[in-house]
Amino acid sequence: MNSISAIFKSAVHALPFISMIFAGGCGAHASSGCESDSAAVGETTVAAAATFSADSAYQFLKTQVEFGARVPNTPAHKATAQWLETKLRQYCDTVIVTPFKPLTFDNVRLDARNLFAQINPGISDRTLLLAHWDSRPWADKDPDPAMRDTPVDGANDGASGVAVILEIARLLRVNRDNVGVDILFVDAEDWGSEGDDDSWALGAQHFAQHPPLDGYAPREAILLDMVGGKNPVFTREYFSQQSNPRLNQRIWRKAAELGYADIFVDRVETAVTDDHVRLIEAGIPAVDIIEYHPGQGFNPTWHTTGDNLQNIDINTLDIVGNVVYQVITDRQSNGNK
Repeated sequence: MNSISAIFKSAVHALPFISMIFAGGCGAHASSGCESDSAAVGETTVAAAATFSADSAYQFLKTQVEFGARVPNTPAHKATAQWLETKLRQYCDTVIVTPFKPLTFDNVRLDARNLFAQINPGISDRTLLLAHWDSRPWADKDPDPAMRDTPVDGANDGASGVAVILEIARLLRVNRDNVGVDILFVDAEDWGSEGDDDSWALGAQHFAQHPPLDGYAPREAILLDMVGGKNPVFTREYFSQQSNPRLNQRIWRKAAELGYADIFVDRVETAVTDDHVRLIEAGIPAVDIIEYHPGQGFNPTWHTTGDNLQNIDINTLDIVGNVVYQVITDRQSNGNK
C-alpha cells in the first residue's frame, strides 16, 4: 500500500497522518515472592549479566517461536502461556494471570489469558511495559495466496516485544534496580478483521475494563510491538505523541544519545491503533514503540509466513532493549523526572 492508504497491523490499523479521525475481576491467581535469579535464561544457559543481553533476549524469542504459532485455542498457545508464567514468577515479585473468553469477529470463543506481573510492588511510581504474546491465525498478507491460511510464527510481531521485556525483567532482578516496573503480556491481539478496529486488541480491551488491581494507575506505559526485525525504523506514533509527548521525547532522546538516531527517527509519522490506545482510553498515558517505515509501512514480513526466526536481527533487540531499559532506570536516578 502507498503512503496515503490505510494500513492495518493486527490490533493495529495505521491511518494516514493528515486524515486522522480519533476513536474515541482479577486473575485466576496471584502469588507474591519469586525464585532467585539463576543462570538459566530461556532454554539456554548464560552467565547473569549487569547489562541488557541481546543473546538472552533472542533465546526468549526463539523459545516462544519453537512452541509453534501461538494462536489461541491451540496446544502451542497453552504451552507458551505456561512458560511465560514460569518466567514471570522467576523474575518478578507478584504475578496475576487473568483468563478471559472473548468472542471474535468471526464468532469464535477464545480461551485467552493476560499475564500481569510487578517488580518492586512497594514503589508507588510505576511504569508499565507491555506486549502481545499471541500470533496471527492467518498469514493474510503473504505474497503467496496459497499460504494465506497458514498461522504466523509471529517472531517479530509479538515474540520480539515479549522477549525484550523478559530480558529487562531478568536484568532488573539481577541489578535490583530501585524502580517500580509492571509487565503486561496481553492475549488475543492479533485475531481481527480489517476495517473493524474493535475486533483487535481483545486482551488490552479486557485489561482496560478489568484491571488486575483495584485502582491500578501506572504513571506511564510503553508498548513494544515488532521490535526485532531487520533494517528497522521507529518513528513517533501519533496517538502516543498526543497521550504522552514527554515520554516519547525521553525515548527518542535516549536513542539519539546511544547513537541510534538513524533507527529511532525523531518525527511523528503515522497513527496506529494498537494495544496502547486501549490504555490511553482508560486514562493511562502510553506510547507505542513500533516499526514503521515512512512511505512503506510495517516490516515486510508483517502478517506473512516470513515473520520467522530467519528474519529476526539480534541487533534490533539489543538496540530497543538498551533504550527502554535506560529510559526506565534513568527515571530512578534522576528523581523520576
